[in-house]
Amino acid sequence: MTTIDRLPHTPAAGTIPPATPAALAGVRVIEMGQLIAGPFCGKTLGEFGADVVKIEPPGAGDPLRNWRLLKNGTSVWWQVQSRNKRSVAIDLRQAEGQALARQLIAEADVLIENFRPGTLEGWGMSPAELHALNPRLIIARISGYGQTGPYRDLPGFGVIGEAMGGLRHLTAEPGRVPVRVGVSIGDTLAALHATIGILVALRHREVNGGQGQVIDVALHEAVFNVMESLLPEYSAFGTVREAAGSALPGIAPSNAYPCQDGWVLVAGNGDSIFKRLMAVIGRGDLGQAPDLADNAGRVARITEIDTAIGRWTQPQTVQAVMDALSAARVPAGKVYTAKDIAADPHYRAREMILTQHTRDGYALEVPGIVPKLSVTPGTARASAPHVGDDTDTVLRGMGLSNEQIASLRAKAIVQ
Repeated sequence: MTTIDRLPHTPAAGTIPPATPAALAGVRVIEMGQLIAGPFCGKTLGEFGADVVKIEPPGAGDPLRNWRLLKNGTSVWWQVQSRNKRSVAIDLRQAEGQALARQLIAEADVLIENFRPGTLEGWGMSPAELHALNPRLIIARISGYGQTGPYRDLPGFGVIGEAMGGLRHLTAEPGRVPVRVGVSIGDTLAALHATIGILVALRHREVNGGQGQVIDVALHEAVFNVMESLLPEYSAFGTVREAAGSALPGIAPSNAYPCQDGWVLVAGNGDSIFKRLMAVIGRGDLGQAPDLADNAGRVARITEIDTAIGRWTQPQTVQAVMDALSAARVPAGKVYTAKDIAADPHYRAREMILTQHTRDGYALEVPGIVPKLSVTPGTARASAPHVGDDTDTVLRGMGLSNEQIASLRAKAIVQ
């Protein structure tokens, strides 16, 4: 078998130039997921130099291409999620398509998939079969409930993982319907956990003779992992943490307070910060009260404290409150909209807003790259591909002739 060509895909004109060196340069990733969790994992690896080859179905491609707001027929979300990737359109429902995928995977370092458990096995790509082809392969599997357990075969999206993981129970005003966080946080948390697993597995492979392994990420477990003291509090005290709206239960004061033109978030829960906050709002009596000198005492009187802060913020503008609290070194922030983010100089100073030139010919402001590394920073090297933009290049790199590729295309196995 011919080794796959590892030269980076030539960026579209006007894309952001790459930095050198790239931390994951030389790492070949095959992304077989779609929508959010798997592709976000691939996006993150691609930003730090991995060569991410995305396999998507011929025709419409990844359904994310048609989600939310479209420009020139393609989702602007797609332009962020799929930058730095190469698109190979292969029909995995056909045996010849599955054979092509196995050939790609045989030369890869990492496989990312977020299909329902059993899907890969049905295509002849179980971990055992893939490791027989490529013992060094790292397989990251993201699913609703994981690859084992009584729920493994149930369909599970991020929203279900958020509910089962305990998050949705807390995202509400007391006594009201639980609400979404507003983004697909369950999928993204699963993707980040998968990314961590891949990096750990790459390090293990490096120091342990090239051994690959399987990474099993369940959406609900990724959510549950960030739920702080939720379970320990129940285990120790039988306490079921309940929804508390904008407040942070057990930590005081930390809440959202009304202003003339919006809301301001104030975190005055440090002991010295609380005293400064009370001085600013003209309630030095509370700041000097002995029973409010620590968090436990403030929690006991939180309604009184929140009322005092709200009375001070209510007649003022958000900016006036922010200015006063900033001068007193009290952490405070307004609730940002997309318009606020786009206008904020701090976002731009830290390169968290980038201009990306799409392959459809228009410029788009997109989120920058996190985390920021001093020696090997992440980059947006290439814009998101059209369906099958790189099929011929990748297949030729596998040793297929133009005639073979044309035959596969005639049978609708590739695009």
